[in-house]
Amino acid sequence: MRLLAGGLPNSENCHRPRTAPLRFLGPSQDRRLTLVSVADRLLPTGPPGSQPSAMTDPAAFSHEPVMLAEILDVFEPVVDGVIVDATLGGAGHASAILDAHASVRLVGLDQDRDALAAAARRLEPHEARVDLCHTRFDGIAQALDDLGIGEITGILFDLGVSSHQLDVGERGFSFRNDGPLDMRMDQSRGQTAAELVNEADGGDLAFILRTYGDERHARRLAAAIVAQRPHTTTARLAEVVMEAMPAASRRSPGHPARRTFQALRIAVNLELDVLAPALEAAIERLAPGGRGAVLSYHSGEDRIVKRTLRAAAGLGANATPAALVTEGPVGDIALLHRPGRTPSDAELEQNPRSSPARLRSFERLARSS
Repeated sequence: MRLLAGGLPNSENCHRPRTAPLRFLGPSQDRRLTLVSVADRLLPTGPPGSQPSAMTDPAAFSHEPVMLAEILDVFEPVVDGVIVDATLGGAGHASAILDAHASVRLVGLDQDRDALAAAARRLEPHEARVDLCHTRFDGIAQALDDLGIGEITGILFDLGVSSHQLDVGERGFSFRNDGPLDMRMDQSRGQTAAELVNEADGGDLAFILRTYGDERHARRLAAAIVAQRPHTTTARLAEVVMEAMPAASRRSPGHPARRTFQALRIAVNLELDVLAPALEAAIERLAPGGRGAVLSYHSGEDRIVKRTLRAAAGLGANATPAALVTEGPVGDIALLHRPGRTPSDAELEQNPRSSPARLRSFERLARSS
């Protein structure tokens, strides 16, 4: 297993790893030690060889991978090569892909050091076929260059927040668990949610809530947030939002603050700003016959994914599936399983958090000469 411990590709100093790529390969009897070393380099939690903390223990970080059977179906015909998991998380999808493809090499990207540390431990049985990179998913091209990889045979984006991130109050992602208003995927850099809600003006906050959260009461909530500053904890912000909501909306299913928290998380992590360029970079690196899968959970995400994939498939805004059949493929990719797939009833019963998921997939066509 190699670890590239670079930073996010959003400043001049972050385009290269801070050190040369590190190899953590050794005799089989030393594998546990080497994987602990990887995790410790990502997020030191105690003396070398100590037990993982609750933040990086793969058992604590693990969650049911969303639409796993459908993801494996997308990649089933993929030939040997490199598959990139651009949003590694707890490595649930990655581990299953490696189990299913004995000759595939996997590159895992994540900006969350907790996730990478947990993934390093979870992927121990496959360590000779795994490279981990600390970077946001729009850093895919640089990460592959640093690893000396040209074309890849598969790419996966799971755009959701992991159950671990939601359940650990210290991360500040959820209105259900009190903690500091953070919400950064990479806690080593960037603006926190507290800084955003305490410094942005009401107009900007309303725009964020409306655009990233589909919040119909965006102006009303933004005014309440500004009027009751400062906000430092998730519980307090959730309380302010609940009190500002019209009575009818407070009685609607789901917590009244869910859209506000979603919008702030997206804004803090620039999730929608970097999505289209990341997808375009991934498509460019796919070999002919290579496949891609994207799981989105929010209408704004899905619109960007759909628009980007349709453009790459050569479909104009008004193009129909019938036109593609008549005219033949005219783009770089062919869309699979249109108009996208959603979780099965069985999965929804077992994992209700998967309900917003939509899976879009595609296959790379032969490159034009």
